[in-house]
Amino acid sequence: MAQQPNSLPAKLINGGIAGIVGVTCVFPIDLAKTRLQNQRPGQQVYKSMVDCLVKTVRSEGFVGMYRGAAVNLTLVTPEKAIKLAANDFFRQHLSKNGKGLTVFKEMLAGCGAGMCQVVVTTPMEMLKIQLQDAGRLAAQQQKPVMMSTTKLVATNTVLSRSFNSCTVSSAPRAVSATQIAKELFHTHGIQGLYKGLGATLIRDVPFSIVYFPLFANLNRLGKPSPDAASPFYWAFMSGCVAGSTAAVAVNPCDVVKTRLQSLNKGSAEEAYSGVVDCVSKIMRKEGPSAFLKGAGCRALVIAPLFGIAQVMYFAGVGEYILDNTPLNLLSA
Repeated sequence: MAQQPNSLPAKLINGGIAGIVGVTCVFPIDLAKTRLQNQRPGQQVYKSMVDCLVKTVRSEGFVGMYRGAAVNLTLVTPEKAIKLAANDFFRQHLSKNGKGLTVFKEMLAGCGAGMCQVVVTTPMEMLKIQLQDAGRLAAQQQKPVMMSTTKLVATNTVLSRSFNSCTVSSAPRAVSATQIAKELFHTHGIQGLYKGLGATLIRDVPFSIVYFPLFANLNRLGKPSPDAASPFYWAFMSGCVAGSTAAVAVNPCDVVKTRLQSLNKGSAEEAYSGVVDCVSKIMRKEGPSAFLKGAGCRALVIAPLFGIAQVMYFAGVGEYILDNTPLNLLSA
């Protein structure tokens, strides 16, 4: 990191604040990413990220761009905190006598961080995707020439009991993330909330393997001396470049994860039995380019998220809060 905080509570606070600020700023782009990734050939509702955002505002209002944001804002704090703190933890334990890490050990630390974060990331993404994709399904209903009227999927419907077939009940009824979570837990137990865990691991572990070593080396280039911290702007830019690069690199995995975790299906949208089945069907029916759907959106989402995270570490926001509030008992 640009500035290594010694306190675990400070790391958690820095990661949490960075996650909340970042999600608030870029969530509409993340919503566009999810909807673009779930589109099938011949059923495109949106032509691009901008087209998606414009149509979302027209049909759902400004609030519609933040559909599912409550889930992210609630869980992004532990998710980002675990990711950043775990990477610091593994880096410290892999370093010997304070010496710098080799690239391999930096990748190993990133791998550990990615494996830790999926405990929170998987259910967060599972719930968020159902809410984000509801608007696309509703818009698809308004195109009868492209869909069979007997297969229309209602917006924000309660998940059906048929979890594996990924169908939905026909009664239109607005639901919240809490209701979806309760339904999944009631019908399938805790594993219902962790559908797509394998795909999430396949995405987040490689992401962390790419991001953390890349950031560390980019950030090192901006240090005026080996013992000095990099400038504020350099830490931010290093986080943005490393984040966007890693995001695009693992975008195919993100497409697979999104498809697997989307329980509500539109007309003629088939279900997938697992990662291999999903990859095979996408490749056969949509071609390799389908794996890059939403890549630009994802880069625009991840870049500021991690740029802001590095700024939080650089500025020592967590340390300041701990030193000037009753929370300082946590670092005692």
